[in-house]
Amino acid sequence: MNKKALFLLGCPEVPVQTGIALYLASMLKNAGMDVFVAGTDAALELLKVSDTEAHYVDTTMMMNLDKSIETLAEKRMEFDFCFVFVHNDAGISYLATIQSISKAKLFAIIFGHDAESLAKQIEFNCEKLVAKSVHNPIPLKKEIDERIKEVKKWAVSN
Repeated sequence: MNKKALFLLGCPEVPVQTGIALYLASMLKNAGMDVFVAGTDAALELLKVSDTEAHYVDTTMMMNLDKSIETLAEKRMEFDFCFVFVHNDAGISYLATIQSISKAKLFAIIFGHDAESLAKQIEFNCEKLVAKSVHNPIPLKKEIDERIKEVKKWAVSN
């Protein structure tokens, strides 16, 4: 059985979010993982428009952000890995919620103008991938390329 990864995407007001989500989905899918995405309506619609043939994220594996929290809290679904995209305080709140209701290995993908200060606010255990990326995805892509190698190894193990 494939390992499962969940992405949590908030409001897509920072341009790099969609591109990085598709990049990471591609990487994990190629490593043999099933990738699910929970997001705001706007975030999900941007993914659908950007990946019209569902090469990276199958539209049947997309769900409303709040509904996904409810599903996890009720233990109707569980994931091996969870990647929470954080570019504001709401992202930190979702990250903390997931940390308290899921056993998934937790990753905070922290980006935007205030990436460093947001990272300092996270006081619980999770992997932090931090880059001050707003328009240019390359700094965040480099951070992901360096840090996600271990996730790809876990994806094919066991």
